[in-house]
Amino acid sequence: MIPDPLEAVVFDMDGLLLNTEALYRTAIFEACARVGHEMVDALHLSFIGSPKETSAALLKAHFGPDFPLLDYYRHCRAAFERLCGSGVPLKPGARDLLEFLKDRGVPRGLATSSDRDAAEDHLRRAGVLELLDVVVARTDVASGKPHPETFLKAAEALGAAPTRCLALEDSHNGVRAASAAGMATIMVPDMLRPTDEIRALCVGVLQSLCEVQEALEQTAAVCSGVDRRALG
Repeated sequence: MIPDPLEAVVFDMDGLLLNTEALYRTAIFEACARVGHEMVDALHLSFIGSPKETSAALLKAHFGPDFPLLDYYRHCRAAFERLCGSGVPLKPGARDLLEFLKDRGVPRGLATSSDRDAAEDHLRRAGVLELLDVVVARTDVASGKPHPETFLKAAEALGAAPTRCLALEDSHNGVRAASAAGMATIMVPDMLRPTDEIRALCVGVLQSLCEVQEALEQTAAVCSGVDRRALG
């Protein structure tokens, strides 16, 4: 059930606010090839929603302890920057939802597995950094997702009780983290589909941020709750 009243909304970044997961996929496959290895879909999908140290461990477990991480990361960054061109793309409805919440006085936070410098740079280039009140990155916490610390710290910085927050996530690890923090969680799938486990951790699964906004608009005042039927 959605918190009533709703004190804050906490967003994930890649695949939720930013339309970057497909770009990262291309960059990851290219970087892996450049260091002499072949990436596979199952391994790539296991990275989504995980902090860098988790993906590093997965790479070494799959390809062996001699996998050249530094060269891989260098190629990955270069490929991602080339694919972004002059800007970082937003997911449909991202700006509208952030502005909708801002106009109604609902605090907005970000909880991401990316490092702070990268997160702020990408949000700035996407033109939405100024629409967020708080950014909590992997480098701000001791434990990354699926541990709840990133979401708990975001709620604390926003001055909101976690149980009065709505979390928006696209990844399984993100949903696990937000739910463990006690937040009402909506999954907006990107590259991963919800499993039975993930559905059970969510108050709803919606197909876009546009649908999230539509659900919130069905109440006269955002901070007084939303129509649960719209979240199905």
